[in-house]
Amino acid sequence: MDRRTFLRTGAGVSALSLAGCAGLLETRSTGNAQVPENRPDGVYVPGHVEGTEMVGTGEQGDFAAGLMYSYAHRFWTVTGDTVERTPVADGDIHLMASIWDPETRTVLPETGLSVEIRQDGSLVSEEVIYPMLSQPMGFHYGANFGLDGDGDYTVGLSVGGVSTRRTGAFRGRFGEPTTVDIGFEYSQSARDELAYEVLDRGGERGAVDPREMGMLPDSVAPAAEDLPGRVLGSERSNDVVLVATVLDSPPAGVDGEGAYLAVSARTRYNRMVVPAMGLAGTVTRDGQAVFDRRLVRTLDPDLGYHYGAVIGGLRSGDTLQLVPTTQPQTARHEGYETAFGGLMGGMEDVMLSV
Repeated sequence: MDRRTFLRTGAGVSALSLAGCAGLLETRSTGNAQVPENRPDGVYVPGHVEGTEMVGTGEQGDFAAGLMYSYAHRFWTVTGDTVERTPVADGDIHLMASIWDPETRTVLPETGLSVEIRQDGSLVSEEVIYPMLSQPMGFHYGANFGLDGDGDYTVGLSVGGVSTRRTGAFRGRFGEPTTVDIGFEYSQSARDELAYEVLDRGGERGAVDPREMGMLPDSVAPAAEDLPGRVLGSERSNDVVLVATVLDSPPAGVDGEGAYLAVSARTRYNRMVVPAMGLAGTVTRDGQAVFDRRLVRTLDPDLGYHYGAVIGGLRSGDTLQLVPTTQPQTARHEGYETAFGGLMGGMEDVMLSV
């Protein structure tokens, strides 16, 4: 099976690996399957999955980029506590991009990304696209776009500088914006050959498997046992799994002395990185708060994307409370819109004992 064929069918193959999840495999060009009824308050198996066409990759400065498309489809945007469904409208494709560090292949959230689509030198469409979470891809950027029919297109991906705190070997990197141009040939007939599968298990608790993207890195968080430092444990808040670890000293680039608390946030299923949330921590000792502060969004080559702060020190018997202050500010594909403080609202505080 060649690379293009795999990406055309990969989503369906992945979903079929779920036990008892026989579905209907078909091709189609318009509309969307119904959103599953009685969705749970959390992550669920979406009602359908779609194939993806890989367009190409490019590299410029500190950034590498990959571009893909699928059928135009609905998704849910998040602004503060408001979650709003975006309809398919008149889009021809759902365009998706992944941005990563070419040296470590670390996926880079929070770069900001705008897209300019041109055909024969003429502007077809231009807009800022959404940071997103999906079950097959994890974190990426995406939006629906209309095109001017079949033909050759050039997509300019304008990558903003990363505003997230960078530590360790990432200090001084990813700060300068750049543009990566990727060309591709589009035809509606090729799009309509992409796989589309309705899932019998749609609406049940669970998730489809991540899609193997080959040349693209994944956005999976490190396993708890692979995190540096002393792992205190993990707890779940509305299907965001929060794993806390403590280092004896902060990573290079963080001011302060003493122990450093790092909290890695990932999805309940598949361990996908969950960025762009607000998180605070409180350490209580003998009934008194000895640390009570916001945790800073941080990108580190060893800890990955995490929320961290210097906490001074921990003692046996201390209690760590993690308080989500803002739900993840990322758009959601189907299966995630009711989780992470989404449509159902709210994320719970979690407690860990030292």
